[in-house]
Amino acid sequence: MIDSDPNGPYRYPVSDIRDQDEAEPGIMPSQTVGPYVHIGLTWPGAENMVAEDADGAVEVTFRITDGVGHLIKDAMVEVWQADADGVYPSPLDPRAGDDAGRDGFRGLGRGMCGETGEVTFRTVRPGAVPAPDGGTEAPHLKVGVFARGMLERLYTRMYFPEQDEANGADPVLAVVPEERRALLVATADGADAYRMDIVMQHEDPRQETPFFAL
Repeated sequence: MIDSDPNGPYRYPVSDIRDQDEAEPGIMPSQTVGPYVHIGLTWPGAENMVAEDADGAVEVTFRITDGVGHLIKDAMVEVWQADADGVYPSPLDPRAGDDAGRDGFRGLGRGMCGETGEVTFRTVRPGAVPAPDGGTEAPHLKVGVFARGMLERLYTRMYFPEQDEANGADPVLAVVPEERRALLVATADGADAYRMDIVMQHEDPRQETPFFAL
């Protein structure tokens, strides 16, 4: 992650090497993507996955910060989810088949963070979905985060706080250390609204959002 405080000290050591011949051989650092993650990706209204008056509509707000608590104001967030019946609106879900997305709900949203470091999605509350092992995954949103300083998106999940029993049996949540599972459970933010803080880095792993390798 880049240094996000232009007025403070550098968070990472600054090399005093002035000639490349003086550098020790080794693995080169990765090149970050720069502040360009929005170019060609901005899709006005893509964070509104359903109409405001849709049955079961909820709002979910994500707030993105770095390891020292600074807002990541130009992060891009994508969510992917099942519908209220637990069916993914995709031809890859055999339960949807050729009818995927025909009711106007595609299950995919994209939003850009602004000065508040937040983005709010309007969607439907998803249903539980079948797990590969034959069990059931609790209702959740799959979340992808893009930001400057990263070559690839980070993957995480958001679970719902009222689903205690289902969350406790979720096979994906079970692989997260117990003391960190609460970081993937949103908090209620009024009627039919939720909020989740995503912390990209932290010296204390108990405070950094768990991410998944896919």
